[in-house]
Amino acid sequence: MASNLTERLSRLVKTMRGQARITESNVQDMLREVRMALLEADVALPVVRDFIARVKDKALGAEVVSSLTPGQVLVSIVQKELAATMGEGIADIDLAVQPPAVILMAGLQGAGKTTTTAKLAKHLIEKRKKKVLTVSADVYRPAAIEQLKTVTAQAGAEWFPSTPDQKPADIAAAAIDHARRHYFDVLLVDTAGRLAIDEALMAEIKALHAQLKPVETLFVVDAMQGQDAVNTAKAFKDALPLTGVVLTKLDGDSRGGAALSVRQITGVPIKFAGVSEKIDGLEVFDAERHAGRVLGMGDIVALVEEVQKGVDIEAAQKLAEKVKSGVDFDFEDFLAQISQMKKMGGLSGLIDKLPTEIAAKAGQADMDKAERDMRRMEGIIRAMSAKERRQPALLMDGKTKASRKRRIAAGAGVQIQDVNRLLNQFEQMQTMMKKMRGGGLMKMMKRMGGMKGLPGMGR
Repeated sequence: MASNLTERLSRLVKTMRGQARITESNVQDMLREVRMALLEADVALPVVRDFIARVKDKALGAEVVSSLTPGQVLVSIVQKELAATMGEGIADIDLAVQPPAVILMAGLQGAGKTTTTAKLAKHLIEKRKKKVLTVSADVYRPAAIEQLKTVTAQAGAEWFPSTPDQKPADIAAAAIDHARRHYFDVLLVDTAGRLAIDEALMAEIKALHAQLKPVETLFVVDAMQGQDAVNTAKAFKDALPLTGVVLTKLDGDSRGGAALSVRQITGVPIKFAGVSEKIDGLEVFDAERHAGRVLGMGDIVALVEEVQKGVDIEAAQKLAEKVKSGVDFDFEDFLAQISQMKKMGGLSGLIDKLPTEIAAKAGQADMDKAERDMRRMEGIIRAMSAKERRQPALLMDGKTKASRKRRIAAGAGVQIQDVNRLLNQFEQMQTMMKKMRGGGLMKMMKRMGGMKGLPGMGR
């Protein structure tokens, strides 16, 4: 939906540049583009109708200030209504109860419920400082219990064992008793999913809800489902008093078709969004920020958060001190920089959060090549011995450098030219680092003419 709606609105803003005011005619043009984009994204028809009616009402009553064009005003209205449709503000988990707070995870099989349970556990541990226990009441899907055990360990939470021959009610009773006796703050219960809605599933989850009396009942839905998500949402809403929605796979192609539909159908807020397959790939859902992403405005806040989360400040300070003290930058430092970039989702992960126009200039093909180059560089460095990584001169001087390069190239599965290319890039980086010592960076900038005319700088 994002790229489609962005493309259509961008075209519209350009065609309306010469128009001085908002008219019935140009509003109709915009609404036609928006309607087509929403329907193509598989947003439910009743939701589309309601959304279009609200935008039309606001647009026809809007005034254009001198600093804006009609197109910009209309895009602003669409953004506000998108945010309102998905739920204004932020709705986090409510844990204001006597521990353990029970959270029941509901949804169809394949929606990513088990992985989301572990991601939520990690979120509650890191952001809310809670002691979390997970348990699987899914006794039907092969390996469901083992899967939860694995991802729970990755999240740093504790897992309560269950077996396929147990009844879900017995599992739940044992888990909550264990949580109480061992002073857990939160118990996350992963329930069974089905390939489609059926009465047995609903009866079972209703019984679990009555037994556990959860503080939160979260409906986990695949953001790429579109229209199907609406039917699922209706069925779960009728069966359970839902308190929130978790959208998974929001990094997929749909970018929000389900987000627009599910919020309106269930009447409950979208609380979280799965934005990557990694265990920390769960975000508290912010409707305004997501509306900005959908319209190609990017999400600079998310970009800053990603950088803050991925950058090891202590390691960065150590590197800065090392360079300042005169110790040479080595391949271990280079590898650390690559690792930091990977933690932030790689180049494509960061570019994805930039406004569409900027991201488009970067070019997907260029990004893909840059990602491949980064992986190749990492492979070459990892094929070096520990001594070579700490003493790069071994690969740049002496008679043995050719045999070392051949060994490294074979170990990394690349050509010797690739090794030479990395060594040249590394040498350039080393030179740059040396110039930064003792105010050398300022001198370098002056020579480049980058600071001409700035107060206090020599001409």
